[in-house]
Amino acid sequence: MTTSTRPRILVTAALALALGAATARAQTYTDIYNFDGTLGSSPDNPQLLAQGRDGNLYGSTPYGGTAGDGAVFVITPSGGLRDIHSFAGGDGLRPKGGLTLGSDGNFYGSTVLGGAGALGTVFKVTPAGTLTVLYSFTGGTDGAYPYAPPVQGIDGNFYGTTQDATAYKITPTGVFTLLGTVPGPCYSPLTQGTDGNFYGTTPSGGKYGYGTVFKMTPAGNVTIVYSFDLDDGAAPNGLVTQGNDGNFYGTTTLGGTADGGVAFKLTPAGTLTVLHNFVPGLTDGSIPVAGPVYATDGNVYGITSAGGNVGSGYGVIFKTTTSGSYSVLYNLDNTHGRGAVSTPMQHTNGTIYGLTISGGTRNDGVVYSFALGIKPFVKLIFSSGKVGMSVQILGGGLTGTTAVTFNGTPASFHVVSNTYLTAMVPAGATTGFVKVTTPKTTLTSSTKFRVTPSILSFMPPSGPVGTLVTINGSGLKQTSKVTFGGVAATSFTVNSDTQVTATVPTGAKTGKIAITTPGGTAISTGTFTVT
Repeated sequence: MTTSTRPRILVTAALALALGAATARAQTYTDIYNFDGTLGSSPDNPQLLAQGRDGNLYGSTPYGGTAGDGAVFVITPSGGLRDIHSFAGGDGLRPKGGLTLGSDGNFYGSTVLGGAGALGTVFKVTPAGTLTVLYSFTGGTDGAYPYAPPVQGIDGNFYGTTQDATAYKITPTGVFTLLGTVPGPCYSPLTQGTDGNFYGTTPSGGKYGYGTVFKMTPAGNVTIVYSFDLDDGAAPNGLVTQGNDGNFYGTTTLGGTADGGVAFKLTPAGTLTVLHNFVPGLTDGSIPVAGPVYATDGNVYGITSAGGNVGSGYGVIFKTTTSGSYSVLYNLDNTHGRGAVSTPMQHTNGTIYGLTISGGTRNDGVVYSFALGIKPFVKLIFSSGKVGMSVQILGGGLTGTTAVTFNGTPASFHVVSNTYLTAMVPAGATTGFVKVTTPKTTLTSSTKFRVTPSILSFMPPSGPVGTLVTINGSGLKQTSKVTFGGVAATSFTVNSDTQVTATVPTGAKTGKIAITTPGGTAISTGTFTVT
């Protein structure tokens, strides 16, 4: 339970990453902590790290801790690590998924085994290490063996899956709802897309049996977005991440032209592009178990569990552009960590962090950082919401912040600490990036904030085709579509951020009025009657 004083090992990659046509930036791989079997051991798939409000990283390992059954740890960006909770079986066993940060400042995760039924748990743990078991799986219709941590949706609930191919929803207080099934066993956490749906992967199932990317609504309705056919990849184990271009990025562990796995891009509509085919035995890496991270420089970074320098084959850190230009940035080795199967993440300081399952001074795995010279940014806990919503923002150097804007519109804000602040979505805000002005610089959010429209009222409540209807609400400035009973109005005027007038179109049906903006679609509670 004490902070490690083990010396850190620094490796500077003798590489340069091109920026534009004429500039370059240094790349530095740092083995910031070596697990020793006591404070943790063998970080497995997917084992996500989560950045806390305090700027530190929180995670878990399936082994180590006081009982050897796994532990939750906190580590500073520079490598000071300490365990904050050790599992003992009754509260869970073998936490392989890592953690996700909740809007309450606590962390949420799962254990593959343990709990009341010995078939896995969902838990909440505070930054200080107080752990509460929210649910114990029974092996019945609720499934068993949850590998991935649940992720929080914009509705405040958490969503997750199990190895038994079940999907569930759970509240922060532990109210569990079974949503249904997904196309196969699921080992990776879900990703909530900008459309409000959740996206995930299964390493088997689908049309050809080689795995899928699926979409699930918050209500649990599941559709397969893409079925892999071996030639374009097989067995996706890692998560898919959505870029600011709207596409999803991921990897498959096997398949492709040489059966070494692929890196891919997938549109929400299901069009897949193979960005890179990994070839076993060559220097470009192979068998990527972990999902990639879409970084704030617009590139995709990932890690493989094998391949790289001929003679070692311990894996590589790679970069691919969204168009498929691939390069190896660093070759892992046994001394500094190897065999990575955990998905990397990007800290708001710009640096990428991750875990390896083995290697290091005791061969129990390491925590690593990989600095690429990417500038710091701010991260939004929720990236969509209505006018008046309080938005939580993570970053660094926030003390003394002088301004926060939502796509250029000034917002009121409250600086809680040097690494955390809150801001109110201002009236008139439009969908776009959030910017935080600190005493030293201006930090831009990693994702756009989507201002969700709302309809509060409309008048008149009924009328024939040609009636001019006044619609009142909020977040309406970017209105691109108005419908009456599902029929689009051919004429409408945006009067202000709080008012739109629209003419009832030919063919309109009695039903709800809907307004669409880049931030989503608002549907009226009342019904407009076409007379």
